[in-house]
Amino acid sequence: MGWFAKVKSGIPDVAKKCPQCDEAIFNKDLDKQLYICPHCDKHLAIPTIRRIETLCDQDSFEEFGRGILPSDPLSFTDSKTYTDRLESAQQKTQSEEAISTGVASIQNHAVVLGIFDFEFMGGSMGSVVGEKIFRAAQKSLELHIPLIIFSASGGARMQEGILSLMQMVKTGQSIAILSKAHIPFISVLCDPTTGGVTASFAMLGDVILAEPRALIGFAGPRVIEQTIHETLPEGFQTSEFLLDKGIIDRIVHRTQMRETLGKILSFFKEEDGSYYVG
Repeated sequence: MGWFAKVKSGIPDVAKKCPQCDEAIFNKDLDKQLYICPHCDKHLAIPTIRRIETLCDQDSFEEFGRGILPSDPLSFTDSKTYTDRLESAQQKTQSEEAISTGVASIQNHAVVLGIFDFEFMGGSMGSVVGEKIFRAAQKSLELHIPLIIFSASGGARMQEGILSLMQMVKTGQSIAILSKAHIPFISVLCDPTTGGVTASFAMLGDVILAEPRALIGFAGPRVIEQTIHETLPEGFQTSEFLLDKGIIDRIVHRTQMRETLGKILSFFKEEDGSYYVG
């Protein structure tokens, strides 16, 4: 078995298994399909750079917020130190943190864009993620252009303790400031969007979109059932269920996201070129 493990470890990672239908998909095909399973249409995690390419006008994305790096305030250690986990995530994703922020244009509409990467520690929200969302909202306020955030997160980052939980208030207040200024905030929920991200800014959008069959919720089904002592309806944490209950506004296929956002931005655009939400 040791010999087999060594041989297996030397095989290049050329394919992934779809978590929904268990079919194998070659990586090159995944990229062509925008990381959508060709067998069952499952929307898999997509690299940040690929999402930017599919959404933004060519070469329009200008990143800001780089160099804001996480610290280890609790000297946290489980099976690994927090510092080691951060370094591993940074090497794996080639990103400094779980969210990238920038100014871009989508179908000639100027926007501030935030994109979560679930591959970076489960897209968890620590103090740096909260700070980058705050700065994105401030940039949106400064330029008076809409803010769009694509969320994909397991929630608060436990390695930062209470500092992570404080980001729920910080990000929520950031969106409230935009709301008072009547600047549109469009929230896009991807698979999964859970925990403290769902319980804060992600559900505060003037328009809330979601990708198909995305897992969206706060706590897991088992925890909820044990708390309320009731059997939950099947699929109650999917984007389809939330749309039926009026919690989100629309489910948008990844291939249609750019066009849909363009239409929404056009709706909010005033004759003088500014953007306004009542």
